[in-house]
Amino acid sequence: MPRPSKIIPKEDIERAQLRTRSNMAAARYLRVSYDHYKKYAKMYKNEEGVTLLEAHKNQQGKGIPKFALKGKDKIPLMDLLEGRVPIEHFEAQEIKRRIIFEGLIEEKCAKCNFSERRITDTKVPVILNFIDGNKKNWHLDNLEFLCYNCSFLYAASPIEEKQAEAMENYVKTRNDEPDWELDQAHIEHLKSLGLYDEESDDGSEYISRL
Repeated sequence: MPRPSKIIPKEDIERAQLRTRSNMAAARYLRVSYDHYKKYAKMYKNEEGVTLLEAHKNQQGKGIPKFALKGKDKIPLMDLLEGRVPIEHFEAQEIKRRIIFEGLIEEKCAKCNFSERRITDTKVPVILNFIDGNKKNWHLDNLEFLCYNCSFLYAASPIEEKQAEAMENYVKTRNDEPDWELDQAHIEHLKSLGLYDEESDDGSEYISRL
């Protein structure tokens, strides 16, 4: 049964609009999709009888810094982390990518040093953690990476129970069999890592690192 959608009170939309310069930015501030935000922003009206959506329209980007409209990668990362450029115009995942790309924080867990990469895309399963719990404090000494396990145990804002439940609540295939198949290139890569035994064909050909 699908969960009911989140109701956004009028005062929350008004608060978001006071802190942003467009409806899209207000939706990001509230951490909801634009369509979900739009539904409620059209429902509420201000003292002039204008819907909150119409009152906060800014299609020309008036008052929004040019870097927020294009060329974000050209902004020096330290200007963002040290507060010289407003960070609310940037997505956290994009900043994390740049921190890793520019080598400011090593891509491994700060607690247990886990740094193994996923074979499919070489990503390390780490989450950006704000040490003091303040997600507005992007100073470099307040940031660290935690693996999923250590994030659950130690993070100021750990993985929530509903997130864990969503990952566990998978749907099994009809015959309870894998519905994917490795291509030959991937098999050769596994062989080179010593993780594939071509002598077996019963499912035991995949060798664990453990």
